[in-house]
Amino acid sequence: MATHIYFVRHGIAPFSLELERAGGASLSEQGKADAKRVAELLDNEKIDVIISSSYHRAKETVTPLAELLKKEIIQYDELIERPIASLTYPIPDEQLLLGIETSFTDIDFCMPEGETTRQAQERAIPIIMKLLSDYQGKKIVIGTHGNIMTIILKYFDSNYGFEFWKQTSKPDIYKLEFNEKELRSVARLWTSNKR
Repeated sequence: MATHIYFVRHGIAPFSLELERAGGASLSEQGKADAKRVAELLDNEKIDVIISSSYHRAKETVTPLAELLKKEIIQYDELIERPIASLTYPIPDEQLLLGIETSFTDIDFCMPEGETTRQAQERAIPIIMKLLSDYQGKKIVIGTHGNIMTIILKYFDSNYGFEFWKQTSKPDIYKLEFNEKELRSVARLWTSNKR
């Protein structure tokens, strides 16, 4: 029996190092509006359980769905976003992008005070395996982040990396189908709002 994981990448939220050290920023007004669209999109998927990173923006993106389905959100610190580099001082965007790209080809590459792809997998994958085991045959929503989501996908399929991460949106939804603990398919469910 197939198990489905729905990765819900968080909506738009302001970023600051100070906020990130304290659990991340809350969603912007656009992010909150998009979180309601996420709930509408997933309302008929017969979701069994809702999991989330413990960061505010990830939880808030799946909160309207949890309220709609009257389900609690189970949080895991192990599913928080990967700190690409130090959270104590700013890094120029170009340098950060290069660091992200390198980290997907060399999983042991790390920017100063950051976390490698391998380290991020070592904390997140045991949780994913536990969920696949505990909720076998069920439908699991996970409120997540772009980088850690890509890192988890890369663990199951090495084709996932920088190019995939770069084209994801905020929010975004990917439906994964597993047979036991083998990833069988990935389908994007989110479509950007054309207004």
